[in-house]
Amino acid sequence: MGRTLSHSVLVAVAAASLFVLMPPGPVAAQETAEGTRQVDGLGQVTFPTSGSPAAQEHFLRGVLLLHSFEYGRAAGAFRQAREEDPDYVMAYWGEAMTHNHPLWRQQDREEARAILRELAPTREERLAMAPTERERAWLSTVETLYGDGPKTRRDTLYSRALEKLVARFPDDPEAKAFYALSVLGLNQGERDVPTFMRAGAIALELFEQHPRHPGAAHYAIHSFDDPAHAPLGLEAARAYAEIAPRAAHAQHMTSHIFTALGLWDRVVEANEAAARTTARGADHGRELHPCGHYAEWLSYGYLQQGRPGAARELIRACVELSGEMGSVARMRALYLVDTEDWDGELAGLSLDPEGMASRWQLAVHFGDGLAAAGRGELDDARQAVEALRRRSESLRQGLAADARVMVPTLEAVIAREEGRMEVALERARTAAARAEEQPVPYGPPSTYWTPRELEGELLLQLDRPEEALTAFRRALRRTPRRPRGLLGMARAARGAGETERAAGAYATVEAIWDGAEAGWSGRAEARRFLDEHGRPEVTAGPVALPR
Repeated sequence: MGRTLSHSVLVAVAAASLFVLMPPGPVAAQETAEGTRQVDGLGQVTFPTSGSPAAQEHFLRGVLLLHSFEYGRAAGAFRQAREEDPDYVMAYWGEAMTHNHPLWRQQDREEARAILRELAPTREERLAMAPTERERAWLSTVETLYGDGPKTRRDTLYSRALEKLVARFPDDPEAKAFYALSVLGLNQGERDVPTFMRAGAIALELFEQHPRHPGAAHYAIHSFDDPAHAPLGLEAARAYAEIAPRAAHAQHMTSHIFTALGLWDRVVEANEAAARTTARGADHGRELHPCGHYAEWLSYGYLQQGRPGAARELIRACVELSGEMGSVARMRALYLVDTEDWDGELAGLSLDPEGMASRWQLAVHFGDGLAAAGRGELDDARQAVEALRRRSESLRQGLAADARVMVPTLEAVIAREEGRMEVALERARTAAARAEEQPVPYGPPSTYWTPRELEGELLLQLDRPEEALTAFRRALRRTPRRPRGLLGMARAARGAGETERAAGAYATVEAIWDGAEAGWSGRAEARRFLDEHGRPEVTAGPVALPR
């Protein structure tokens, strides 16, 4: 089980980020076949091109970094390739590609076009400079990506161009890798199961053929990081961290599968490894601050392990370091849901949503509303509900849907505090129905509280355990092995007289909380029940969805 990252480590991570403009240390590279490089800590890639040998070495390192979304470091490698060989067409292709982040809904067309114009002023002149048919085809794909028209249309045409490239050069592993990523990006970051399955099939085939390819493992993980499909990505998740140990994003990405399967110790280990990799200065891409994306997942993992003190220490350190207060807002909201620590320092933390990204603004309002309701300050809680409503009016589809879940969730909590239990139940069910209209989210719940859990807890308060059991079962289908849902399921099964089912849920909770902090709510309850009724065997790995 991982240990809590110390404050000094977090400070070291922040210090490391100051050296973003410095080149990474020497990385050993081994040529294994024509156009193939095994780069220690980054994986193996096969991409023969016509640049000079020195330029090709930088180029191939850049491609490996691209596959692990280390975009800043990749850009530096491609610029080094250009310096070695100013007419090296594929180096310009690579640097332009660093400005396309399909799974983050980010694309800087103007910066990419500026790089291409450094090669030659027009598309026709650039294509004429490509010395081989294959390189001309590759350059044509990026010209399509950054051509004219809206992003959605260009993304579609780019994916079709890569599909044709795969058909033309069926033995080119890079064509398959970038094609799989392009398919994942077709829905602008929103999960569409058939599309993701198509991308996953391409990535898994590539992973089977090239087990050291970082893109194959990475894109398989992205394709399958939901509870229903996560077992398909488990082998890739187990491999990716070892394939690319010098890429912090690779360390983190494995936790997408582990979270979908409720393997909380592995979630913590993965994100602690990502933070350590960042601290060593190996990650000079998107994640420069220690309190960004990886910290959000790490804090959530600590909470699932029953280690609120570890989560609180991490959030406190992030507040002191500042710079990523939006992530602090998300960590705080998740912390409040799982601890109900209404009088603690995090409940009273004041965060200014102005200037934050939209998803973080929602986190501020939800956390404020939850803390206020927990303290009985219901007028303040209602103000947070209204703030969520106002924010939702200008949000894109995915975030607006999250806000539409958060509003009735908070309304349910407020109604519960007022003693209007039937109203609270109706609002919780409205929130749950809205959540279930959306694809299953990956990672920590984007609405912070799984509304079916809240519904189940309200039903238990109303002494309706059979209905509560159904609610918790539905919650656990979207968030497998989440201890709060399991604990609710155990209580509901106990109330319904289903001793065997209660024992199974309690035993899983006890196993997950084996290293929980002393006094963590629910652990003693599970042990008392199991001491009395016996302990069934608990699977340490992926488990079946609850019956």
